[in-house]
Amino acid sequence: MSLLESTLAGRPTLDDTIAPLLHRARSEFLEMPGLLLTPAQAARLWALDRPTSDRVLDGLTSAGFLARTRDGAYLLASEA
Repeated sequence: MSLLESTLAGRPTLDDTIAPLLHRARSEFLEMPGLLLTPAQAARLWALDRPTSDRVLDGLTSAGFLARTRDGAYLLASEA
């Protein structure tokens, strides 16, 4: 079954499941100025498995919302 067929069949797609996580992560960074998280800390904070947490962090970084430090931690791009 293709992704389109899955969507038409009413099954949640990967994008449907990641969108609320992206919103939640954005909210955390906006509500806590100066928040700096390693990938492992982010996964624990959001109670996600590491690959899912990495997708969220990578998506927000690609969108220009987050920046990554030389040490591999994430923070608001506007604070980098």
